[in-house]
Amino acid sequence: MSLRLLLPDDGVTDLLRDWPDEPRVYDRDQTVFDETVTEAFLGDYAFAGCVPAPEIAVMKAPGPSLNQNSYLTDGRVDAARLRKLYGTGHTIRLGNLQRVIPYMAALSQGIQQETGFSNYVHAFLTPAGEQGLRHHWDQQMAVIVQIAGTKRWPLWRPSVEAPMREYSESWRVWRPHYIPAWEAAGPEVVIDLRAGQSLLLPRGWVHNPHVADESEHSVHLTFAIRERTPLWLAEKLVAEAIKDPAFRRIILPGDITGAALVDRMQEARRALHQHLGKLDLADLAPAVREAAKTELEYRT
Repeated sequence: MSLRLLLPDDGVTDLLRDWPDEPRVYDRDQTVFDETVTEAFLGDYAFAGCVPAPEIAVMKAPGPSLNQNSYLTDGRVDAARLRKLYGTGHTIRLGNLQRVIPYMAALSQGIQQETGFSNYVHAFLTPAGEQGLRHHWDQQMAVIVQIAGTKRWPLWRPSVEAPMREYSESWRVWRPHYIPAWEAAGPEVVIDLRAGQSLLLPRGWVHNPHVADESEHSVHLTFAIRERTPLWLAEKLVAEAIKDPAFRRIILPGDITGAALVDRMQEARRALHQHLGKLDLADLAPAVREAAKTELEYRT
């Protein structure tokens, strides 16, 4: 039932059946989630001084994220300094709530049980009329859950195809002409996401979210859901090779550093073909399915 805390029935159906490749907005049914994860709940957490320092990011466009020293005192989060930064227009990002808040951990685990996809949860608190991050894209499907206020999301179609993990991350492949070109062309769509609504934002879609209202701040959660891909399945199949002693034998240093490397690679490829051909996929499937539902990833 975890996804139904974030999306109405048709949204859950769309996600699980179609995995949309274009943004979709839904009016959220009021559930126990909305009674539990409120603006006050997240504000108390943000400004109590107990958020793990590595899970905080403080940013105000167009500048980069601030150094941790801007909100730490004696190596610990300084709630007063963090609140002051928020008061001067900085967005506060609270990362990986599923690691530190039991309710969010249970929700995240429930989503993984439903989808087979690991996930993580960030919260963003943005002051009125301000912006944290500028144009970028993400590596996974995001369920954006607006808790308070309204966040404006100008969106552009992907500039790269199916970014994944470190491959084609925004900052790794960034080009100076991206933002001028996007702004000149104008967004594909502009969504004003209101409290009580959720947005499905597929991976790769460029977004430039900000609070347009000068009198109303915004609080939203991003549930980032890491899609399983054929590469993930291939990794599971290859991982079984460690059970074969032939794959655990030493390759001599001289073969790694010398001309024999290509020969060793060819031998490994032939052995891998044989290994894959001998696998009983029906026998292996339960273990792969269980891994999908329980395996944690720590890339964010």
